[in-house]
Formats: sequence, C-alpha cells, structure tokens
Amino acid sequence: MTMLITSVRRSMPKSVAGIAIPDSMLAREATELVRDTESDLLFHHSTRVYLFGALAGQRKNLNFDPELLYIGAMFHDMGLTKEYASATERFEVDGANAARNFLRQHGIAEEAIDVVWDAIALHTTPGIPQHKKPEVALVTAGVETDVLGIGYAELSEQQREQVLASHPRGSGFKEGIIQAFADGTIAKPETTFGNVKADVLARMDPNYRRVNFCDVILGSAWRD
Repeated sequence: MTMLITSVRRSMPKSVAGIAIPDSMLAREATELVRDTESDLLFHHSTRVYLFGALAGQRKNLNFDPELLYIGAMFHDMGLTKEYASATERFEVDGANAARNFLRQHGIAEEAIDVVWDAIALHTTPGIPQHKKPEVALVTAGVETDVLGIGYAELSEQQREQVLASHPRGSGFKEGIIQAFADGTIAKPETTFGNVKADVLARMDPNYRRVNFCDVILGSAWRD
C-alpha cells in the first residue's frame, strides 16, 4: 500500500491554481482508494470538484477545512461504483457511507464525519448545501462548476487552464459523466425519485418511467 500511495502522490502536484492538495496520510490513503476504485473520468472529476470548490471558498472568503473538503470531493461519486453501490440506497448516500466508514477507520471525530457525510449526501440537492457548513456548500459548488458550468465565468482563464492541465476533462466528458450517472442508478431507478438523476434515466433508459409526486399523493391509502 505504501508504494502505491507514493506512486500516486508523485504523479499529483502539491498545488494547482494556487490551491494546495492535502498531503496528510489520511488524504493520501483516500486518494489511493478512490484512484484504485473509480474510472479515470470520475477520479479526475472528483479532484476537479475539490479544486473548484476550494477556489469558490477563496472567492467567498469562507473558512473551511481543506482536508474535509478534499475527502468529501474525492468520495462524492464513490456510490456510482460497483464496489460501493448498495441495492436500495441513493448513490449519494452510498458514497457518504463509504466516506464515513473510511474516516471512522482512521479515528476521525464524529462531528467532522457528519460534515463530510452531509457534503456527499446533499451534493445533488440544489438549494440546501449553501446553508450548511462551508465544506458541504463547497463540495456542491465544485460539482456544479465541473458538471453544470455554474461559476465558470468566476474562474480566471488561467485558473481553468491550470486545473484542466492537471486533471483533464478529456474528450466527451459531458456525455461520459451522464453515462456514469446512468450506470450507477439504472439498476435502482426508484432511488432517483425527487432528485436530478431522474433526468439522467429519462434520457438514458427507454424503459424508465418517472414517478410523479402528485400521483403518489393521489394514489395513497387515504380516502379523502
């Protein structure tokens, strides 16, 4: 494990676009685990989420813990992988649970673990993360920048170039990330009810039928 961690860390710069990459043993082991589990597309996306989230934190003058932000960003899509996907939970919860187990194994305080859990579990729930702890808000901010382009114009051209030089999007990232979302949710479509992944399956799975919230209300057992 030590040799693998050293190899991965040697290939990663100490900082990108002025953002330091956490270099603690905890961060190193997280990097190795995620690198060994996720596809190249998801690994580089997750690292960009950290960088874009940290840059957003700088712009907003937020006081955040870089290591907790890093763990949240690196684990935020682990629930899309076969190794960490459950049969019934939302992929965001699977990723949050994976991070929680990892942090508990390293003796991290439960208060800090709760922050990381929220950061991952809420990253596809618009309108809520920005009212939570900075690390929670910034994981979502990083995801929104990398996937949706929200905040793109707030980054300088140099910052964008430096991030992409270190962790490239590659060709076809937009379609690739949609495919990754579909691959991680298509076997449990019921977990997309009420969240943005319903849009993914509506596009990618011809057999998917979106659950309508009003139909659930009107079809409930209540007789009124």
